[in-house]
Amino acid sequence: MSTTYATDSPRQATRLDAIQGRFDPWLLGATIALACLGVVMVASSSIAIAENDGVGPFYYLTRHIVFLGAGGVLAIWLMRTELKTVEQKNQWLLLLCFVLLLLVFVPGIGKSVNGAQRWINLGVSNFQAVEAVKLMYVVWLASYLVRFRDEVNATWIAMLKPIGVAVLLVALLIMQPDFGSLSLLLAITAGMLVLGGVHMPRMFGPVLVGLPILAAIAIAEPYRVRRFTSFLDPWADQLGSGYQLTNALMAVGRGEWFGVGLGASVQKLNFLPEAHTDFILAVIGEELGFVGVCLVIGLYALLVGRAFWIGLRCVEMRRHFAGYCAFGIALWISLQSFVSIGVNLGLLPTKGLTLPLISSGGSSVLMTCAALGLLLRVSYELDRAERQVARLRGEAVQPSTGTPATAQPAPADIAPARGTSRLRQRTEPTLGLRKGA
Repeated sequence: MSTTYATDSPRQATRLDAIQGRFDPWLLGATIALACLGVVMVASSSIAIAENDGVGPFYYLTRHIVFLGAGGVLAIWLMRTELKTVEQKNQWLLLLCFVLLLLVFVPGIGKSVNGAQRWINLGVSNFQAVEAVKLMYVVWLASYLVRFRDEVNATWIAMLKPIGVAVLLVALLIMQPDFGSLSLLLAITAGMLVLGGVHMPRMFGPVLVGLPILAAIAIAEPYRVRRFTSFLDPWADQLGSGYQLTNALMAVGRGEWFGVGLGASVQKLNFLPEAHTDFILAVIGEELGFVGVCLVIGLYALLVGRAFWIGLRCVEMRRHFAGYCAFGIALWISLQSFVSIGVNLGLLPTKGLTLPLISSGGSSVLMTCAALGLLLRVSYELDRAERQVARLRGEAVQPSTGTPATAQPAPADIAPARGTSRLRQRTEPTLGLRKGA
């Protein structure tokens, strides 16, 4: 008796094309919650600062909402863009990283603020180039790890190439200077290499060489040394180098368990510098208390944990580019939020890194929204791929004549044969679609 299989290619392709994915609800919910909390806290923390600057009480709030809206548009565009299209642009994105970091030094285009040459003058606003570089570099490195995954694990040259690119970017950041961003970029590079399967003993060499160099860079500037010493004992110079940290600690301590109430912070009344940007968590601690701080940490933990889980699922399905993008964005958000929270709570030396999605700051808000839009696209394509695999397997185990499922040959891209080399597995599954769909 002949067996009939559901292998009508045109019909099968049409069915698979018709399958749509879903954006991860936990990821989307955590993103919206952080963005809404950010709007509320920027409104609360910036009124006194705006009035003191003579720009109107709602200047910083309006600016934050405008950039959040622009970031939302950018995020939606990325959520509707196929990852294969993003991957194809990886070399251009790397080139753009260097162009942006060089533009800050061009007279008439670059702008210096408080002695730091980090901004590009767009006329209506300033744009901090490194914020865009973070996302574009993550995309390039994810593509590199897909193309050279086996070599990165097997050879020194393939492992050192992305480290060399990171060092070149770091050199430009040192000239700005921006020690916080360069440290973050190096940490993202190391984390993605480890998650990409690098041979771990080889990583010790660059790490052992890099750490003393970073320490030397950190102590080369007297103001960085003062930040470190004041972090160890901020009360020794309460009105000098320890001024920011002592006021942040007083704000957090005053909040106790449930806070003094939304809008009732005293430290934001021109006592705590950068209350709406770098030290916004201290205002949250004062107004919403220990519970509010735990809520913020919990939302970041949910977002980052979900991002890592999505990345792991992508790698398990051999959608490596999507998985590495998720890992890179998760590392970026987790490390930056960890540093910002640690600074506000006196656990780390003072560093100018914003709290993602919450702090006021046009460039940071804009590019964080873009990164989360790309992450949501990863979750969408993962869900779509899982539904396509379920459809293919359902067709394989339900032949029209009732033949047992064991008689069905599994699709090659769903169940690769044992013994398949890692080199052959570098191609992502097509699931009946074009590559990367």
